[in-house]
Amino acid sequence: MTEPWAVVIGVGNDYRSDDGIGWAVAIQIEKLHIPGVLVTLSDGEPTGVADLWACMDLAVVIDAVRREPLVPGRVRSGDLDLLQHTGTAASSHTLGIRDALPLGRAVGRVPGRIVVIAVDAACLDLGVGLSEPVAAAVPHAVDAVITELCRAEPTNRVRR
Repeated sequence: MTEPWAVVIGVGNDYRSDDGIGWAVAIQIEKLHIPGVLVTLSDGEPTGVADLWACMDLAVVIDAVRREPLVPGRVRSGDLDLLQHTGTAASSHTLGIRDALPLGRAVGRVPGRIVVIAVDAACLDLGVGLSEPVAAAVPHAVDAVITELCRAEPTNRVRR
C-alpha cells in the first residue's frame, strides 16, 4: 500500500440537503482508488480535521458554501478564504475547517498546502438529497479535486 501524501476531506452533513455535497464528491473520488490519496468524510470538527491533514503534502477540502453572489451549483477552487463569512454564512458549520488551521498550527499538525473546493449551496435546510443544481455540480467538483491532485502529485501518477 502506498503511503498517503494527500488527503481529500469531504465536509458536510447528509441530513442538511446541499451540505452533503462534500461527502458526495469525496465518495466519487474514493471510487477512483488513487494511490497515495486518503479520502475521508468529516463533519468539519476542527480537531478531527487537524488530525486528518497532519503531515500531508496536500489537503483538498470540499464543502458547501453560501456566499454572495450566490449561484447554486457554482464550483470554485481557492484557499480557506472561500469559507470566510462575508455578511451571510459561508460554510454551514459554526466551527470547522477555518478553525482547524490555527489549531493545527498550535499543535504542529498542518499540511503543506490546503485547497478548498467550494460549491454554492441552494438549500441547507434539514432534509436528505442534493438540490438539482448542486447535484449537477458533483462531476465538476470531482474534476476540480482531480486537477488539484494532478497539480501537486510528486510523480504525476494521478489519472483522470
